[in-house]
Amino acid sequence: MVALPGLPLIRPGDDLAGLLAAAIEAAGGVAPGDVLVLAQKIVSKAEGRYVDLDTVVPSPRAEALAVETGKDARLVELILRESRRVVRHSPHVLIVEHRCGFVMANAGIDRSNVDPVEGSDPVLLLPQDADASAGRLHHALSARFGLPLAVIVSDSFGRPWRQGTVGVALGAAGLPALQDLRGEPDLYGRPLRVTETGFADEIAAAASLLMGQGAEGQPAVLLRGLAFDAPPRPAADLIRDAAEDLFR
Repeated sequence: MVALPGLPLIRPGDDLAGLLAAAIEAAGGVAPGDVLVLAQKIVSKAEGRYVDLDTVVPSPRAEALAVETGKDARLVELILRESRRVVRHSPHVLIVEHRCGFVMANAGIDRSNVDPVEGSDPVLLLPQDADASAGRLHHALSARFGLPLAVIVSDSFGRPWRQGTVGVALGAAGLPALQDLRGEPDLYGRPLRVTETGFADEIAAAASLLMGQGAEGQPAVLLRGLAFDAPPRPAADLIRDAAEDLFR
């Protein structure tokens, strides 16, 4: 596992695939089974997903939630626009179901590591469709290197019942984001009955150890030596259906 060297700060409209290809070549190229994990922020930045809070007019609902949570009403308005529903809120906490299905804090909208030249008070939204973003980069880089290169777009999530954030997959292409092992034998030949692994999430969590959470500046990590042969599945398949969720 290696953090790709030499990536510049990403700006809207940058050729992200081209910049990544150059960094991969500097790191020695690709090999079968490689997976490239990208921090969501560089994908969002390349796609121009900035919003200047000074251009946002809060709705009455956003104003009310801002009072209850202690958050900036303009930020709350953006969170509501990016969400299907509010799941829970309390002082300083706003958990929502993002329009793409992720249950997360603040709809993934962030002020950290955001280029101040992108507005007087800029924030960054998640990619419009992280699976599609991963797919475009997967196809571009695979064509460039003549070898399939799986791509994961990752973000850091907090978790119910657990302290701390971990990397999870928002988007994936070229690998099975969810692996169904039901029917496979265990060590003693008994068939597995319920086992499904969040393969893309496990990879994203490993990559986040190198990416870090602050000023490390290592938003792209290449993992080597992974074996997978199941058909590709998008990261959207990792989202539990509401009918199966005992806590909704």
